[in-house]
Amino acid sequence: MKKLSARRRHPLAALVVLLFALAATGGLYAAFAPVDEAKADQQSNQSLAIKEGKKLYDVGCSSCHGSQGQGTSDGPSLVGVGAAAVDFQVGTGRMPAQQPGAQAPKKPKVYSQAEIDQLAAYIASLGPGPAIPTEEQYDPSGADIAKGGELFRTNCAQCHNFTGEGGALTHGKFAPDLEGVTPKHIYEAMQTGPQNMPSFPDSVLTETDKKDIIAYVKTVNSDEAKTPGGFKLGGLGPVSEGLFAWVFGLGAMVVLAVWVAARTAKARKS
Repeated sequence: MKKLSARRRHPLAALVVLLFALAATGGLYAAFAPVDEAKADQQSNQSLAIKEGKKLYDVGCSSCHGSQGQGTSDGPSLVGVGAAAVDFQVGTGRMPAQQPGAQAPKKPKVYSQAEIDQLAAYIASLGPGPAIPTEEQYDPSGADIAKGGELFRTNCAQCHNFTGEGGALTHGKFAPDLEGVTPKHIYEAMQTGPQNMPSFPDSVLTETDKKDIIAYVKTVNSDEAKTPGGFKLGGLGPVSEGLFAWVFGLGAMVVLAVWVAARTAKARKS
């Protein structure tokens, strides 16, 4: 006790206590105050984005989708579709649609990416839905291309054909060609199910599965991709290849057989 009492009476004891208190106060402030400020700034920016997105929506979207995104006879409800659906539809130029039809085709986009983000923020505020994916989620670097091919043939080839060349559907609808589509938009399409496409949430295709599919699509549509069997016949799969074999292959064999028979008959006459 005497030693402790002596230390308390040391001339530098008050200074040490003061420095310790200042360090603790500074540490607590650094740990909590900046987070609160950053959160407040983020909320302020989000509110501003929603406000600006509402202005853009009123001008370019409300005539078809309703003043509050509730939908009309000319356009479906946007409540709960999420920011990812907006980023895909508007980012690929499908929306705003030029005219009513069975399906909105891809075309040059009307809005800048900043405006698309604002529209997405407003639509996301109407109801929960898939968010815009981060680059880490859709980057196919290091993905399993072979597994992606299996998943693509199981879930996608029925409409998009075996290498993503696209194909016709019923009543004027179609599955678009996937060549040149960005990884982000492919991921968003799987997540949200645009047009006539079914959605593939993470409970159906995991984030890793989506990366594998993206890697496969980008690989088979790259300039370096080679077709071991020769001309790929549009990449439409065994139907077109089999038809080619029957029409041209079998036809060539028939012509060859007729030629051989004619030569044989001529030789016998001689």
